[in-house]
Amino acid sequence: MEMTREQRMTEGKKVIFAVLGTLIFSFGLNFFVVPMGLYNGGFVGIGQVIQTILFRYTSLEPGSVDIAGILYFLFNIPVFILAFHSLGRGFFIKTVICVISQSIFLTLIPSPEVPVITDTLTACFVGGSIAGWGVGLTLKNGACCGGTDVLGVYFTKKLKHFSVGRLGLMVNVCIYIACALLFDLSIMIYSIIYYLILSFMMDRTHSQNIAMEVDIYTKDKTEEITQVVVERMARGCTYWDAKGALTESKTSIICVVVSKYEVTQLLRYVNAIDEDAFIVLKGAVSVEGNFFKKL
Repeated sequence: MEMTREQRMTEGKKVIFAVLGTLIFSFGLNFFVVPMGLYNGGFVGIGQVIQTILFRYTSLEPGSVDIAGILYFLFNIPVFILAFHSLGRGFFIKTVICVISQSIFLTLIPSPEVPVITDTLTACFVGGSIAGWGVGLTLKNGACCGGTDVLGVYFTKKLKHFSVGRLGLMVNVCIYIACALLFDLSIMIYSIIYYLILSFMMDRTHSQNIAMEVDIYTKDKTEEITQVVVERMARGCTYWDAKGALTESKTSIICVVVSKYEVTQLLRYVNAIDEDAFIVLKGAVSVEGNFFKKL
C-alpha cells in the first residue's frame, strides 16, 4: 500500500527524532559515563571493553577519536546481513540510519579529560537518564540502534521460547563480568547501576511497551474504521453489534489493543472517519497471546 504525502512526512519526522535520540544517547554516554571509566551494555559496551584493552596492552594511545564507535558499527554489519529478512522494510531502513548516525556520534563526540561530574554515583544518574532518554526516543520513533535488539528479533523468530531481553541480559552479564575481571569490581558495580538507570528511563520514554485497549462505538462507519486499523496500523481488531440503553439505537463496538504510542495515531484516524464516534481508553492493560510488540 503506497504511503500518502502526510504519511511520508510523518515517517520523515520519525527518522529525524530517531537520529536525535542517537545523538542524545552518545552525548550522555561520552560526556558523563566514559570519563568515569564506566561501561555501557550491548555492542557499545563490547566496543568500550575492547578499546580499553587496546589502549592498555598495545602502543595505541587515547585520542580525540573514540574507537568504540567504529567497533560498534563493524559489529553491526554481520548482524544486519543475518537479520535482514526478519525486519520490516521501514524498521530496517530507520535502524540502519540510526546505527550509522550513532557510530558517527560516538566516534566524534569527545569525552572530557576531566570528568564534568566527579561523583561516580551522580554521573551514573545523570548519564544514565540522558542516555536512556535518547534510546527511548529512538525506539519510540520506530527504530533501534542495532546490536542485541536486532539479533534478538532474528533468534526469536528462529528459536522457540527465545526472547530479545534474554539475549541482551546474557550479553550484558558477560560484559560486566569482564569488567570485574579485567578492571575493578567497583567499575562493574557502577556500570550496572548506570545501565539500570538507563533501562528505567528508556522504558519511561518508550511507550510501545505499554499496551492499551481502545473501544470505539460507531453507528455506520464500522467497515471504514476496521479497514484503517488492519491496513494502516497493522493491528487486528474485534467488533460486534450492540444497542444503546438510553436511545435504543443500534451501534457497533470495535475493540483494538495497541501500544500507548499508537493511541494518538488511532484517534486521528477514527476522528477523520467518524466525528461522532464514542471512544473509551483503558490504560496499561495486561495482554497475553498473539499481541505484537513493535520495537
